[in-house]
Formats: sequence, C-alpha cells, structure tokens
Amino acid sequence: MGSSTKSVIKDIVIIVVAFAIIWLGLQAVFGTPNPFYVVSSGSMIPALEVYDVIVVEGNTPFDDVEKGDIIVFYSPKLYEQGKERVIVHRVSLDMSTDEQKIVRTKGDANPSSIAGTDYPITEKEYLGQVEYVIPQVGYITQILQPPINYIIIAVIIGIMVVKHFSGKEKKKIEFQYRNDEADNDNSDKITENEKDSENDQSEKNESIKDDKKD
Repeated sequence: MGSSTKSVIKDIVIIVVAFAIIWLGLQAVFGTPNPFYVVSSGSMIPALEVYDVIVVEGNTPFDDVEKGDIIVFYSPKLYEQGKERVIVHRVSLDMSTDEQKIVRTKGDANPSSIAGTDYPITEKEYLGQVEYVIPQVGYITQILQPPINYIIIAVIIGIMVVKHFSGKEKKKIEFQYRNDEADNDNSDKITENEKDSENDQSEKNESIKDDKKD
C-alpha cells in the first residue's frame, strides 16, 4: 500500500471521527437522535423555505408545546401503519382531553389542517420543537453526495451551536458587569447622601452655637 493511499485513508478516518464527535455532540445538546432536517415542501412558506435546514430541539416536553410553536412530528396516520414520515408544521389548536395532550397543526401556506397528517398529534408522534433555521443550506444535499453533504451541514450547525452558547456566556458576563456597575453607583449615592447628611448636621450644630452666643 502506497503512502498516498495511506494518507487518503487517514484523512477519511479523521473526517469520519470528526463527524461522529460533532453528531454525538449535537444529539446531546438538542436531546434528539436526529437534530436537523432539510425542508422538502413549501407548506410552511414563508416561515420555512424549501432547502432550509431546521435544527430540532427535543428537550422541550410535549406538555409544554403551545399554540404558535413550530414542531416536528411523525404523520399520525402513517405512524399507525409503521411508517415514519416527518412533518414540520405549526401548532394551531390545543385539542387536549383529561386523559392526554393532543394538538392540531397546520402548514402556514396550507388553507386548512389535514386529518391524519396534521392531527391528532400526541406525545408518541412528537419529535421536538424547531429551535433554529439555517436558510438554504439544504442545497448541499442536492449538490454533494453522502456522507460529505451531511458532514458539511453538521460542521455548520456545530459552529452555530458554539456561537450560540458563547453568546449566552457573553450576555451573562455583561449582565453581571452591569449589576456590579449599578451596585457601585448605589454605593456612591449612599456615600454622597451620608456626606450631605453630615454637612446638614454640621450646619445645624453651627446654627445652635450661634443662637447660644446671641
């Protein structure tokens, strides 16, 4: 085996390992086996365009899903038949009963909800809630062949996640800094008030002395 072949194999192994690490990291962060999907229909236009990549957050409990949320779920009719067709639609109505939570969904571009597709959605069909939308990145899946296309998408999402959490940390630091500034301002005001109070007391004492002299 030539050195060039060994180099190619080494590069492939590195890419596969890197992809596996990123993929496992995304699964852990977003709490779902498949954190992203490529939008394949126009039913959610203009909120979601065809070839947009959606990042799904599975940590949000189904009980916390509310009207207006965009969720990812299996078509209930096909799911009963053992088929797993993934749909991304917006919750339009809470149909919950005393026994269980049930919601109805509808595509933003659709005139109405479709029975067996949009409802009834229960916890068993629920996959997660849309957390992020990456516009048009899904075109990569049409241009490049697996696994390269998935690796590129995973890297893009990985960078986005890192930026997201670093942004949160930055906001936290800024918030703490502002609180410290506010505390310092309050301390300065208290000190100034104390000085003013001392000055007033001194003036009163001087006035009393003058009165006694008179």
